[in-house]
Amino acid sequence: MMYATKATRFSARHQVSDALLQVITEQGASLDDHVERVSELSGALAKALGEPEHEVSRIRVAARLHDVGKTAIPAAILDKPGPLDGLEWKFMQRHPLIGERIASAAPALASTAALIRSSHERVDGHGYPDGLCGEDIPLGARIIAVCDAFQAMTSDRVYHRRRSVADALEELQRSAGTHFDATIVTAFCGQVLTQASDADGEPPVSAVAA
Repeated sequence: MMYATKATRFSARHQVSDALLQVITEQGASLDDHVERVSELSGALAKALGEPEHEVSRIRVAARLHDVGKTAIPAAILDKPGPLDGLEWKFMQRHPLIGERIASAAPALASTAALIRSSHERVDGHGYPDGLCGEDIPLGARIIAVCDAFQAMTSDRVYHRRRSVADALEELQRSAGTHFDATIVTAFCGQVLTQASDADGEPPVSAVAA
C-alpha cells in the first residue's frame, strides 16, 4: 500500500510536470531543451553529493520547472538581444515568484515550489527575489543555480554565443563563494571532468584550476 501511494504521487507529479513543461515548449523549443538538460545535470549532481533518492527526484523536477515562471514574461524581454533596462530587469526578476505560485497551485508539485523560488539566489546575498545568503538558500536551489549557469554558458542564446566547457567551468570557479556555493561548484567541475575523461579515454586538458 505504501509503495502504491508513492507510485501514485510520483505519477501525478510527473504528469503535472509534463503539462507545465509543454507550456514552456510552446513558448520556445530552446527553453525546453535548456530545462531538460538542467534537470539532468541537477539530478546527477544531487546524487553525486549523496542526497537521498527522494530528494534527488525533487531537485530534478524543480530544475525541470525552474524557468516555468518565464512563461509569464513577454517575449520581447526574454528574447532581447541586448542588455535589459532597469524596468525590464525588475520584470524578469519576478519569474521565480511566478514559478513558485504555479508549482504551489498543484499539490503534486508543492514540494518543489521553494526550490523554484530560490533558484536565482546567490550565496553572497545579491541574488533574487529574496536576497538569501549561503546556506539560507535551499541546497537544491544552490545545485540548480550551478547547473543552470553552466548550461546557459555552453548554449547559444540570442544575447551571446556559446562558450567552451573549459571556459564555463573556469567562470563557475571564478564565481564560487560569491555567486555560487563553492562546494557545489567543486563537485560539479569534478563530475564534468570525470565524464569527459571517461568519454575520451584520457583526462581532458583543462583550464580549470585545481
